[in-house]
Amino acid sequence: MRVVLAEDSVLLREGLVRLLEAAGLEIVAAVAEAEGLLRAAEEHRPDLVLTDVRMPPTHTDEGLRAALVLRRQQPSLAVLVLSQYVEERYAAQLLASAAGGVGYLLKDRVADVAEFVDALRRVAGGGTALDPEVVSQLLLRGHSDPLDRLTPREHEVLKLMAEGRSNAGIGAQLVLSEGAVGKHIGNIFAKLDLPPAEGDHRRVLAVLQFLKIRSIP
Repeated sequence: MRVVLAEDSVLLREGLVRLLEAAGLEIVAAVAEAEGLLRAAEEHRPDLVLTDVRMPPTHTDEGLRAALVLRRQQPSLAVLVLSQYVEERYAAQLLASAAGGVGYLLKDRVADVAEFVDALRRVAGGGTALDPEVVSQLLLRGHSDPLDRLTPREHEVLKLMAEGRSNAGIGAQLVLSEGAVGKHIGNIFAKLDLPPAEGDHRRVLAVLQFLKIRSIP
């Protein structure tokens, strides 16, 4: 089985390469960002793509969006997402995409190497491998307010965004670094279904969504 691996953490990427090669899989490319994933999949035409969700440059959902692009370009390509997060909007799109194996596993819940390799082989063979937490969140997605997906800290950040605070201002108010504020804002955009789009200002759209919902009695 020929695999293209996309993971921005160099330690995890190299560890996965060694683990999978020891299990008899051929890693034809191991890349650190989404553009590299697209190029490698086009060049090598692998049996399976194994990708993280969050990769450079914004560390929000580049890997998962790249997987969706690849499924449109190569409908039979098997894709397994391995992440710390459930990115609900794009996960739902991936699972609903064309024929071919698909999987979504959470890193922290992969406890057995043999089971992980078996999941890869199952997906490559056209089957599925879904973490129970992924299934649970996707089932709840259609019945919840998007704002309900935010953590208490993300609610605080969004409230301060609505007050017109900059990232530096939010960080000063909440005693967070600007980098941490930026990560919270990236999470907010993902959970409110606000992907990057030319001509859209996601910060403004997030605030409008917050104010609209909060204005309802």
